[in-house]
Amino acid sequence: MAEMALVWFGDERCRDVACAGGKGASLATMTALGLPVPPGFVIPSWVLESAVDTAALRGLAVAGDHAAAEALVGAAEPPREELLAAYAELGEGLVAVRSSACAEDSETASYAGQQETFLNVLGGTEVCRRVIDCWASFFSERALFYRSRKGSLDDLRMAVVVQRMVEPGKSGVLFTVDPVQHRRDRMVVEAVYGLGEQVVSGHATPDHYVVDRAGRPTREHLPNGGVLDGDELTALAELGRSLEETFGGPQDVEWAIADGALYLLQSRPVTTL
Repeated sequence: MAEMALVWFGDERCRDVACAGGKGASLATMTALGLPVPPGFVIPSWVLESAVDTAALRGLAVAGDHAAAEALVGAAEPPREELLAAYAELGEGLVAVRSSACAEDSETASYAGQQETFLNVLGGTEVCRRVIDCWASFFSERALFYRSRKGSLDDLRMAVVVQRMVEPGKSGVLFTVDPVQHRRDRMVVEAVYGLGEQVVSGHATPDHYVVDRAGRPTREHLPNGGVLDGDELTALAELGRSLEETFGGPQDVEWAIADGALYLLQSRPVTTL
């Protein structure tokens, strides 16, 4: 392994997309701004390249042989000693292990859903296993198909985020524009009780709010009876405006509320306008 096998969100190096991938760099930037991001660290993109035969893996990816590529990655060894030490520093509780490709979430392509995310991961051995699974997911049939059209099959730059889980009472997504109506004077919030992964995966029907830039509802559809109150919508709108200013454009945000505190889990550019 090279000298630096992982980087904490608070480390300036983590804000480099080439090191931390799109998701990791975004979380590090938000952490540096003092925004409410659960703590975590990143296994940088170069660690995968140092753990495999890069020429063989690149050849399999270019050939579209996803099964052989996934098998090659599955036999790789993560930086186990450093991973276990960092996991212990996080408190050895539940964590999320998230893929973070360097090419993801640009203004022209969103890699959301192309690679794997694992929630409620517990134990150092399981964290190491899920890091390998995230690496392998960069070479799944679906991921290779997407990269052949939106990216590059030569690209092996996959970082992995390990982040402390929060136990949310409420969670969901925020679009700082209305991506369907192409309205920049509106925001769209979807919310459920419990984990927001239900919204992202489509496994639950969320409450749907269309709000103005101040967070005041203009339209609502509330199959869950009204997950969010007015103060929470106002706080989300304020956060959305701050993220737009930080990243220079409309954002697709994953958020959670736990014990009355609002947390940022992810922010990526909206690519559908």
